[in-house]
Amino acid sequence: MNKYELALVVNSNLDDDAKNAVLDKVKALIEKFGGTVSDVDDQGKKRLAYEIQKMIEANYYFIHFDADAECPAKLEANVRIMEPVLRYLIVKAEA
Repeated sequence: MNKYELALVVNSNLDDDAKNAVLDKVKALIEKFGGTVSDVDDQGKKRLAYEIQKMIEANYYFIHFDADAECPAKLEANVRIMEPVLRYLIVKAEA
């Protein structure tokens, strides 16, 4: 099992229930592909460095999880098509 970190940039125009639904869906995908979520760091709403889809602010989340080497590719394929997610990045964390 490797340690990974998923950075999510989510549409700031969503209400709290919709934001929680996005996070729950991502956590469920991680578990579906054999990973375990260890921590979710909610950084809140921040100004974007540049405009994305006519938005200047977005909500930032960092999800730490343990998974096999195949999980990030499968997770990325699903997160890529999620409409409220503006940007994402999965990196292997230092052990």
